[in-house]
Amino acid sequence: MKINILNSFASGILISTIICGTVYLSDTKAATTQHTVIKKIQLSKVDMIDKLTAAGYVVQKKADYDKSMKTSTPAPASNSNKVVYRVAVNVSEGMTAIDVGKVLQNSHIIPDAFKFQQDIHNRGIENKLRPGTFVIDSGMSYDQIVSTIFKN
Repeated sequence: MKINILNSFASGILISTIICGTVYLSDTKAATTQHTVIKKIQLSKVDMIDKLTAAGYVVQKKADYDKSMKTSTPAPASNSNKVVYRVAVNVSEGMTAIDVGKVLQNSHIIPDAFKFQQDIHNRGIENKLRPGTFVIDSGMSYDQIVSTIFKN
């Protein structure tokens, strides 16, 4: 009796495999005979520029862009050749004086973040960091920078 069940199971698998194979092969033939025609659209440069301009883009030649970038860079004032750097320092809860010092050093406001942190520690105000956003520039004195970010 076990042999009959095993033979029936094997023949059922064989029949289902034949049916699946027939459906697969017949569907593949139908798919290969039906070709989807994709029309390749080639636009001229003028058409591309018109479409991009209509969509709100500005289209320039690279040479024109480079020229506009050179002329749009502000020249230093004739009275002063010193460059003034400005940064918005966002002080959040959990930041330390060394974190603020790194931001100021990366923004070219102070020369050394470690010395800044040591000075803050020597002043005893390392725990008096004000949370918030502060605009600092390199034209400010060192004491102005410290009093802006730290509570005295």
